[in-house]
Amino acid sequence: MLKIENKGDSHYFFVVQSAQGNPLFESEPFENQEAVREAITAIKPRIKHPGSFERLTDHEGHFRFALKDPQGKTLGRSKPYGSEAGMENGIRNTQAGILDSSLG
Repeated sequence: MLKIENKGDSHYFFVVQSAQGNPLFESEPFENQEAVREAITAIKPRIKHPGSFERLTDHEGHFRFALKDPQGKTLGRSKPYGSEAGMENGIRNTQAGILDSSLG
C-alpha cells in the first residue's frame, strides 16, 4: 500500500507498506502533495527497470535499497533488512505498492 503522509513539519512523504502495515520504504521529503504525486507519476513507468533501485549494504551488514527517479536522483530509502533475499522481497513489494496505487 502506498500513501502520502505529512509529518507535521510541512513536508510530505510517500510511504510504501506491506500488507501487514509494516513500512518498506519512505521517500525523501517533498514540499507539497502535488510534488509527491509528480514523483510517483514519473517513476511508475520505470519502476520495473533494474536501474530504478540501488542495492546497498551498510557498515553493520544490513541490506537496504534506494529508489531513483528517471534522472538518477534518490527518491528515498528502505528500512534495513537482515538478508539480501529480504531486501529483494522488499523491492518487489515496493514495486507492487507503487504500481497498484491510484496516486500519481
